[in-house]
Amino acid sequence: MITDAGTRRVHVIQGEYKVINDPNVVLTTILGSCVAACMRDPVIGVGGMNHFLLPGSAEALASGGDATRYGVHLMELLINGLLKQGARRDRLEAKIFGGARTIARFSNVGEQNALFARQFLMDEGIKVVGESTGGEHGRKLEYWPSSGRARQYALTGVETQKTVALEQRPAPVAKPVESSIEFF
Repeated sequence: MITDAGTRRVHVIQGEYKVINDPNVVLTTILGSCVAACMRDPVIGVGGMNHFLLPGSAEALASGGDATRYGVHLMELLINGLLKQGARRDRLEAKIFGGARTIARFSNVGEQNALFARQFLMDEGIKVVGESTGGEHGRKLEYWPSSGRARQYALTGVETQKTVALEQRPAPVAKPVESSIEFF
């Protein structure tokens, strides 16, 4: 039996990625229509997770959108972060989670996110060794980067709607800093 005693939890929020080589760390996130890609190099025990809102494209990034919302940006950051920690591209393996259809009346962005992640990994030659995508409910995800172990919990309808509300928030707008200094 695997025990969680002594495990340190590191939460990954939308627009983030984390790379870890500590066997006592579990990465966590909560997903609705967003997708998390979990990747690792099983030989050296380094791995990581990202959490993206939209698939994205080079055009979307070039138009000045918030890059941290897009899978195309966060997938590159995660892979590069793993390589900087000594991972080898030819040994990387991935698991994909999320992509629920959380609001029936909207386009199925969750499905688009999952399709994007699969295609991106295939194009990069990274083997997908596990996947849990789609459905109508969100997920709470735990991923142990060193071992590749993953565990998910289905969220209730209410929990899913709370997650969707967080995913739908617009990006914060920077407010100008007020100053009491007058210039003449």
